[in-house]
This record gives sequence, structure tokens and C-alpha cells, in this order.
Amino acid sequence: MSSTSTLAVTHLVPLAKELDENKVTPGVLGFIVFALIGGAVWLLMKSMNKHMKKVDFEEGPEPAKASAGTAATTAPADRPKGESPA
Repeated sequence: MSSTSTLAVTHLVPLAKELDENKVTPGVLGFIVFALIGGAVWLLMKSMNKHMKKVDFEEGPEPAKASAGTAATTAPADRPKGESPA
């Protein structure tokens, strides 16, 4: 250690004795971690909004209600993808 850093440490030691040893605070490191997490969330939200603006979803017209017997006999190829038979 250089003499300057040694001098700084010797001045900080008495200040550390004045602190309550039973009191725990997050300090600077806690603030930095919290700020990084906040920044990461902000960037993720910004990215999500950009991707959501690219989505072009138009819901098709609802098919007419048919009787229960005809809905179950409809071939899977006749139904739109992802639509249940009932």
C-alpha cells in the first residue's frame, strides 16, 4: 500500500468504531446492484414494447354456432390451426 492509502485507512478506522455494529445497511454496493437491476428491467421493457409493436394480430370472424354433433365430426384439416373441436 502506498502511504496515502495507509493514511486514509487509518482515518477511517475510528469512524468505523462509531458505527452501530448491530445495524446493517445496504450501502453503496446495495445501491449499485439495485440500480443495475432497475436498468436491466427498463431495457427488457423497452425491448418487449418494440417486439409487441411488431405483432400484427387480427382476429378472424367467429364461425357460426353449429350443433354439437357436426363440430365433433369436422376433420382436423378443416379447422384453423389451434382451434379446438368443441
